Amino acid sequence: MTHIERINFLLEQLDDKLKNTLSLREKNLEKIQKLFKTLRLDKKHANFTSIFNYQAINLAGIGLKNEDFGEIREGKYVQIIAIASEINNNGEKIIKNLSLGYYGKAEKLSQKEKGNIIEFVLRWRYEKTFQHSDYYQQLLEKLH
Repeated sequence: MTHIERINFLLEQLDDKLKNTLSLREKNLEKIQKLFKTLRLDKKHANFTSIFNYQAINLAGIGLKNEDFGEIREGKYVQIIAIASEINNNGEKIIKNLSLGYYGKAEKLSQKEKGNIIEFVLRWRYEKTFQHSDYYQQLLEKLH
C-alpha cells in the first residue's frame, strides 16, 4: 500500500467513524425525547431542548455509581434532579437543585420505570458530553 493509499484508507475510516458517531448521537437524542415524554418531564418543560440548559442531571433514590448501579435506596424517594446555577445580586454563584420528575418511593417502582429513569439520566449525560465536545471544538477552531 502506497503512502497516498494509506492516507486515503485512514481518511475513509475517519469518515466512517464520524458518520457512526453522528448517527449514534441522533439515535440518542431520539431516545431521550421519547423518554422525556414517557417520564412526563414535558409537564415541567414544554420545550425539550431546554433540559440541556442545566449543568447536570442527577438521580435520587437509585444508585448510578459502578458499585451500586441500579440499586434502589430503600425508604428513599426517586427523583430526577436538575442542577442549575445563577448569579445573585452580590455576584455570587448559587447552585440550585430542581426536581424534573418525582416517582415516589424507590421500592415501589417497576423494573421498567426504573430502567426508563436510569436510561434517561445516562442518555442526557451522554448528549451533554457531545455538547461539551462541540463547544471545545469551536474554541479550537478559533485558534487557526
